[in-house]
Amino acid sequence: MEPALIIEWVIKSAILLLFGVMGFAYLTYYERRALARIQVRIGPNRAGPFGLLQPVADGIKLIFNEELIPAQADKKMFVLAPIITVLPALIIWAVIPWGRQVIIAGREINLYLSNANVGVLYLTAVASIAVYGIVIAGWSSNNKYALLGGLRSTAQMVSYELALGLSFVGPIILAGSMSLVDIVEAQRNVWFAIPQFVAFIIFLIAGLAEINRSPFDMPEAEQEIVAGYHAEYSGMKFALFFMAEYIKMIAIAAIGATLFLGGYRLPFIDIPSFLEPMVLFIKILILLFGIIWVRATLPRFRYDRLMAFGWKILLPLSLVNVFVTAVILVFKG
Repeated sequence: MEPALIIEWVIKSAILLLFGVMGFAYLTYYERRALARIQVRIGPNRAGPFGLLQPVADGIKLIFNEELIPAQADKKMFVLAPIITVLPALIIWAVIPWGRQVIIAGREINLYLSNANVGVLYLTAVASIAVYGIVIAGWSSNNKYALLGGLRSTAQMVSYELALGLSFVGPIILAGSMSLVDIVEAQRNVWFAIPQFVAFIIFLIAGLAEINRSPFDMPEAEQEIVAGYHAEYSGMKFALFFMAEYIKMIAIAAIGATLFLGGYRLPFIDIPSFLEPMVLFIKILILLFGIIWVRATLPRFRYDRLMAFGWKILLPLSLVNVFVTAVILVFKG
C-alpha cells in the first residue's frame, strides 16, 4: 500500500474523530440555545462571548469530577462499558460520504474514508454494538436500578433497530446498491424522502428511540429509575456515555440526510465539490434542530406504550413499506 494513501487515511480519520468530539461539545451548546429560544429563555451566555465557551467549561468540570466505582461492582466491565458505548458512535463515520473528490496538491482526494459496497450493512452492524455497552454498564454497577435501566434501554434499542433497519431498505431498493455514495448519486434529481416518505418518517421516529432521545428517553428518566444504566457513573466515565449519545445524534442526522435528503447533493444543481461538505453539514444541522424541537415539544411515552408502538405500529408499517416499494419497482421494471 502506498505511504501517501496511508497518510491520507490517517488524516481523514483524524478529521472525522475531531469532528465527532467537537460536534459533541458544540451540539450541547446548540441544543441549549435552541431550547432556550423555543422556551423564551436566554440560555448559556456567561462563559465566553455568547456563551461559546460553555462546552469548554462543562468539559473541565467533568474532567475534575471525582471518579467513583462502587465497591461491589465488576470493575473491569464497569470501566469497559462506556468505551464500548462510545466507540461505535465514532467509527460509524467511516462510510458517510461528505462529497465526491477534490484536487489537493495535484492529488485526487475522496471526501469519504471508505466507499464500502455494503455501507448500509456496516451502519446497522456498528450501531448494534452500543447495546452491549449499555447492558454491561447496568449489570456491572451492581445496582438494581442501573440493571433495570440497562435492560429497559437494551429492549428499547433492539426493538426499534428492526424498524430502523427496515427503513433503510427502501432507499437501497431504489438505488440498487448498499453503497452510500451510490445512494446519494441516485438522488441526483429527486430526494428519496419524497418517494420514500413513509420510510423517512419511520427512520426519524426509530432514530429517536435508538438514541434514547425524547419522547423515547424513558430508560434514562430520572423520576423513573434514577438516571438508568449510568446511575453509578461519574466524571469522565459518565462523559463518555454523554458523548456517545450526542455523537449518535449527529450520526443519525447524517445518515438521514444521506439516505433520504440527497446527502452532499442538491437536486438539479451540480455544485462545486469543495462546497458539498457544507451542503451535508447544513442538512445535518436542520435535522438536529428537528430532534431538539421534538424534545422541547412532546411529553415522554409510558414504557409499555413505547414498546407497543415499536412492535405493533412501526415494525408492521416498515414491512408494508418494503413490500409496496418492491412491488411498485417490479411493475415499473
